[in-house]
Order: sequence, then C-alpha cells, then structure tokens
Amino acid sequence: MTASPLLTAFLPLALGIIMLGLGLSLTLADFARVVKYPKPVVIGLACQILLLPLVCFLIANGFGLESALAVGLMLLAASPGGTTANLFSHLAHGDVALNITLTAVNSLIAILTMPLLVNLSLSWFMASDQAIPLQFAKVLQVFAIVLLPVALGMLIRRYAPVFAARMQKPMKLVAALFLAFTIVLALAKDWQTVVEYAPVVGLAALVFNLLSLAVGYWVPRLLNIPKRQAIAIGMEIGIHNGTLAIALALSPSLLNNPTMAVPAALYSLIMFFTAAGFGWWVSRGHVAAQPEGEAVN
Repeated sequence: MTASPLLTAFLPLALGIIMLGLGLSLTLADFARVVKYPKPVVIGLACQILLLPLVCFLIANGFGLESALAVGLMLLAASPGGTTANLFSHLAHGDVALNITLTAVNSLIAILTMPLLVNLSLSWFMASDQAIPLQFAKVLQVFAIVLLPVALGMLIRRYAPVFAARMQKPMKLVAALFLAFTIVLALAKDWQTVVEYAPVVGLAALVFNLLSLAVGYWVPRLLNIPKRQAIAIGMEIGIHNGTLAIALALSPSLLNNPTMAVPAALYSLIMFFTAAGFGWWVSRGHVAAQPEGEAVN
C-alpha cells in the first residue's frame, strides 16, 4: 500500500484551507476559556492516552487479528487526533478551540506515547525487538497544518471582522467540499484494499471507531462536561491521524511493514462516514445548545 501522489499533494492544501476557515470563527477568548477551565482538556487527554489503547487492545485480541494487523491497530490508537476532527467538530457545532488545543497538546505528548505504545505492542503481539524512534518531524507537521492557518484566520478576524464574518459560511461550504473530494480520492485509491481486507480487519476498525466516538462523547457527558465540549472531545478521540500511522508503518527506516498500514487505511475511510453520522446525531437541536461563551467546569 502506497500513498496516492494526488492525495498526498492535495491533503495538506485541503487541510490548510479547512483550518483557515476554522480560524475565521475563533478568537483568543475561545482559548482563554479552555485554559481557565481545563477539565475538558484533561478528560480528553485521559480518554485518548489511557482508555483508547485499552479499548484497542481488547478489540485486537477479541477479533483474533494476526500480529501485524494487531500492531497496526494499536499504532492507530497511539496516533494523536487528526486535524480533520476540527472540521467535523466545526460542522457539528462542537468547541473547535478545544479541538485545536487537544490536537496540539496530544501531538506533543505523542512524541513520547507513540513509540512507547507501539514498542509495547510489537513486544506483545510479535515478540519483536524492533523499535521506532521519536517522530519529531511528523508532530511538527501536525502543528504547522493546524496552527499556522488557524492563526492566519484569527488575524483576519481580528483586523477585518466584517470580512471574516461574511466569509464564515462560504468557507464552511468550501471545507465540506474539500472533505468530500478527499473521501472520493481515498476511496478511488484504496478500493481494492477495502475489498481485500474488509472481512479481516474492517469490522475491527469499525468497532474501534464507533467505540472511540462513544468513549470520547459519553465519558465527558457522564462527567458533566457541556455538550459542545463533549462533541469536540468525541471528534478528537474518534478521528485519528491515519496519515501519520500509515507513514510510520510504511517507512523503510521504521516499521517497514505494509500490513501494519492496513488498519489505519481502512479506519481512515470508515471514520469519514461514522464521524459524519455522529456529527449529524449530536448536532440535532443545536440551536438550543450551550451558548458560545458558557463556561465549563
């Protein structure tokens, strides 16, 4: 399995435009609220770092996945939230500032947690002494894709608020179109992979995705986190950086195992549809949802 050159070239551009549109809807006050009320951030990180690997481990064992596929699924669980989560949260009326904060913080933490979890998985499932080093470059890419366009959008809103307000709806439409085009490209590229491996690991990836969304949404709700923040955490936990997981699996200097990339590839296709359905479900009646400035505990 190799990355499509068109998709590889298009995805950073698409994500950059998406994040620019999100930045137009944000102010520094959004992030100040997150710092002032850190409970959702702590809960989101706990779900991502502690609960999700455990859920993934149980699924890999429960489905009896062969060793390379099991490690690939664990690699996906170890990956930080994908930048696409910010778009889905935006479309579902979640707290995008919380999403961006979680993506940034979790990407930094992943420098340590990804090698640790993947190396433990290699030892458990494959009895392997192969190890992967820290991935500073990949993490920096996430920061660049997330933070730079968002900062530009926020600057536009700060110095041209009327223009920013006028552009929010068109940018949301453009972002949705870019996302749809990305899905089409991914399906066209990996259709044979879907057909070949879906009976083996596709169901496991689907279950992991659904449980990730459920954990990310319901754990915060049970802990009295407001709905907008729970939506954001649900998207952050349910949408992983599949590109990073695939890159690590395929890299000749790291895992160099195409089979390990299969769970992330299938998950990356599945999550677009499940996240869209989840977003539709949680955003019903959003008009009556928590006001933009409401604090969280």
